[in-house]
Amino acid sequence: MAKSTGSKTVKKGKLVIVESPAKAGTIKKYLGKDYKVMASMGHLIDLPKSKLGIDPENNYEPKYITIRGKAELVNSLKKEAKSSSKVYLATDPDREGEAISWHLARILGIDEGEKCRITFNEITKTAVTDSIKKPREIDINLVDAQQTRRVLDRIVGYKISPLLWKKVKKGLSAGRVQSVATRLVCDRENEIKDFIPEEYWTLDAHLLKDKKALTAKFYGINGKKCELKTEEDTNKVLKALDGASYVVSDVKESVKQRTPAPPFTTSTMQQEAARKLGFTTKRTMQAAQQLYEGINITGRGTVGLITYMRTDSLRISSEFQAQARAYIKTAYGDEYITPAPRFYKTKKEAQDAHEAIRPTSLDLSPVKIKDNLSNDQFKLYKLVWERFLSSQMTNVVYDAVSATIDANSYTFKATGSTVKFDGFTILYTEGADQKEEAEKKLPKLENGDVLKLKELKEEQKFTQPPARYTEASLIKALEEKGIGRPSTYSPTITTIIARGYVLREKKQLVATELGMIVTDLMKEYFSKIVDVTFTAAMEEQLDMVADGDIDWHTVIADFYPPFVKTVEDAEKAIGNIELKDEVSDVVCEKCGRLMVYKHGRFGKFLACPGFPECRNAKAIVKKTGTLCPKCGKAIVEKKTKSGKLFYGCEGYPECAFTSWDKPLDEKCPVCGSQMYQRTGRFKGKYCPKCRDEKESKKKTKKDTEK
Repeated sequence: MAKSTGSKTVKKGKLVIVESPAKAGTIKKYLGKDYKVMASMGHLIDLPKSKLGIDPENNYEPKYITIRGKAELVNSLKKEAKSSSKVYLATDPDREGEAISWHLARILGIDEGEKCRITFNEITKTAVTDSIKKPREIDINLVDAQQTRRVLDRIVGYKISPLLWKKVKKGLSAGRVQSVATRLVCDRENEIKDFIPEEYWTLDAHLLKDKKALTAKFYGINGKKCELKTEEDTNKVLKALDGASYVVSDVKESVKQRTPAPPFTTSTMQQEAARKLGFTTKRTMQAAQQLYEGINITGRGTVGLITYMRTDSLRISSEFQAQARAYIKTAYGDEYITPAPRFYKTKKEAQDAHEAIRPTSLDLSPVKIKDNLSNDQFKLYKLVWERFLSSQMTNVVYDAVSATIDANSYTFKATGSTVKFDGFTILYTEGADQKEEAEKKLPKLENGDVLKLKELKEEQKFTQPPARYTEASLIKALEEKGIGRPSTYSPTITTIIARGYVLREKKQLVATELGMIVTDLMKEYFSKIVDVTFTAAMEEQLDMVADGDIDWHTVIADFYPPFVKTVEDAEKAIGNIELKDEVSDVVCEKCGRLMVYKHGRFGKFLACPGFPECRNAKAIVKKTGTLCPKCGKAIVEKKTKSGKLFYGCEGYPECAFTSWDKPLDEKCPVCGSQMYQRTGRFKGKYCPKCRDEKESKKKTKKDTEK
């Protein structure tokens, strides 16, 4: 890069430093031959792993060191920077990225006041070239906010974790956000355990109007709402209704509308990917990172397909909004465009530095580029694409009907709705944590209509405990309570599962005994750390640091002394806690002891209690009650290395039968072969033999037609 002329070195070319090689490749394509683009591979400098790395005697200054294994990369960046006429720092456009740029500037000797920092919300040619024209100084307030979070997390982790190791079990950890997230899951588990069901009854009148059926639900007495608590209450009403006439006393017709969901933030993207695609937060963020950094598209080269995926803003650029409206008009027609552009209000505490998550180009529809994407990339890209476009479309319009029906002084209500105009649902409908009632149409009703009773159906029910958290609902709870930020949700959930505090069972997050013990310990001795209000207030302080309203040293100085005192008091007060493993009835075939249940990354497994003398461990065999179609032995549930469920013969390796779908103890009514149950998106029973014959006939027919 540098050319020597006598004793003088002439610098030429410009250097752009990003975080990842994938991002470097995409940006290089847009900048051309005068620019060299290199990747820092994330952080180059961090706090040391072997000690606290913070000096309380020197205003809590962090002692940063070069991360082990990165010295060669640091030297390479220094050499390239020295021979370049200009260095641009283009790390991610958030607090973490700002901190990495700050570290890079210090490593490379870039002056603090130099305009070297460039950011872009999307990796497109326009965004990249525009940012190069408008470099800015490093925002030290953002750096300080990241530094405050890092120091706080280090203090909490390095002070409490050794205590947990000593008093409970090796390998445990605590953290500002992870401990609160664990507490939420544990508190929910306690709510479920302590829940006392209450009896109640429902009473439905199945009625006919001109042979057209409708269902009316019991509402109350003489128009006033009342509940049926017991069988006695219900029988009293049933007796009074004997021989009653069911007369329509009031019909209300109205037109209702439903607005589309806003474009994605990090949180809502993770929630929706969990609901609709079954993705974990980690899987969602991996696919999103790839889509943001760039995918090789046939005829286009490497293209960044979505905007920055760590954001809590709902803002959309007016330029791209205009493009979206034009696209909707062409693809769907004028009736699907709102009279004026649709705007969504971002939460007060959100960091509005970026736009919401959206596609970077409407020319690249999901279907058009499907062959260039992996399965996960395609599914997530389609979700982002459809969610964004639908957010700019017109409302769904419903015709809603509510009818009041009287019978011997008792009141019943019937409701119905039909879609008058489909609006945004022509493209996308938001997922829901709980099943919604399907649309239902009532026959035409008028005041005074006498309806024919077909059946009165009573049913005893009991109130249900609150549902366990899923990844989606836990993220929603963390966001609503102000715990963590978009960048922390995924690593937080990954950590609490990896530590064995929480298990993922059928998409639900279940607190383990270890999680309950550690949480109880934290609640008793470190109440502030696991206090939702305190943790949310700390997030607000980090925002104040980012805005330049408070000095970061003040935040740490207010926190550190009382916290250290709390740790010292806890160490004296906490005795050693013995964790007892649950004993199974499985005998260890190596030493004869009864094996115990342990918790691992993918759930429970069996281990010998004689460890380390006996290291025997194995998966828990869960039989399905079905026999193997090949050898007749039992079919058992198994898991891949990534934790995905499949079914196999217990006679493995002698019998290698496996299936993603569950074999059933049921024969096909057509051919007598064994039936299977699909467990994926398209649930249902099927016969593989009949299916294969049907597919074969289809192919033969196509070949004949050719």
